[in-house]
Amino acid sequence: MGGVAWFLLRRACWVVVTLWIVYTVSFILMRSVPGGPFDSERKLPAEIQKNIEARYKLDQPLLIQYFDHLGNIVFRGDFGPSFRLTDFTVNQVIEQGFPVSASMGIFAITFAIVLGTLSGIVSAVRRHTAWDVSFMTAATLGIAVPNFVLASLAIVVFVFQLHWFPAAGWGSLRQIILPALCLGAPYAGYIARLTRTGMLEVLGRDYIRTAYAKGLGEKRVVLRHALRGALLPVVSYLGPATAGVLTGSLVLEQVFALPGMGSHFVEAALQRDYPLALGMVMVYTCLLLFMNTVVDLSYAIIDPRVKIETQ
Repeated sequence: MGGVAWFLLRRACWVVVTLWIVYTVSFILMRSVPGGPFDSERKLPAEIQKNIEARYKLDQPLLIQYFDHLGNIVFRGDFGPSFRLTDFTVNQVIEQGFPVSASMGIFAITFAIVLGTLSGIVSAVRRHTAWDVSFMTAATLGIAVPNFVLASLAIVVFVFQLHWFPAAGWGSLRQIILPALCLGAPYAGYIARLTRTGMLEVLGRDYIRTAYAKGLGEKRVVLRHALRGALLPVVSYLGPATAGVLTGSLVLEQVFALPGMGSHFVEAALQRDYPLALGMVMVYTCLLLFMNTVVDLSYAIIDPRVKIETQ
């Protein structure tokens, strides 16, 4: 069995253990919080409260609830019914919300990678020039300005003044672009700064000076020799960043009226909707672990000096 196969097998075992630990800790923490999913200011009659708890198996011992719910997930892939969204199961909520969040996230991370990488390269190559100052100032603003402020400004400019995009809604490409740009702006800022730092470090190495001494042009040296080594910090950052954008943003989904996963995530936690909250946590954890695996594999492709650990 090859090195990559052994790596993937070992990583798969760690993924299973990690998912179980995350599920167990999340289950315990959710049930430890005071209050229940059906508590309200208006107290329900005891018989109705008992029937509701029996329907969702909340009247059973906590250990039985744990193994019953975990067994449904492992053997059937079923997270169970939502406590608050009574007409939907958790699987249905995820199936409806994830494509919305993922579509916006794919556009956002693509925009962030393209803009951030180009800005970082230009800033590093033209260090201490007006280009460098302008791009790094824009990157700092992109990181510092909160999403809701950026979204509000974008709506005022691009919706009400220029009339380029619709204000809200979901279903067409024009409705995805503006929230995706707002979501990707902070990530573009981080990528630009990481790319600039990595490029400056690589451009000072001996093999880059040797490439220039051989008479190679600046464009070839930067793109073919320096860029690969400079991208390693960016690739490390993209793992958790991609998992974050694919699972949605509460603020932007509220501002642009998008039916994504972000709003469901927060509402599930606030309303003690245990199955829905657990489902969202597990989806995010799976994405994070998958993206980190992709990042580890990509190291060996980007930099041949990096070897995949097989022991």
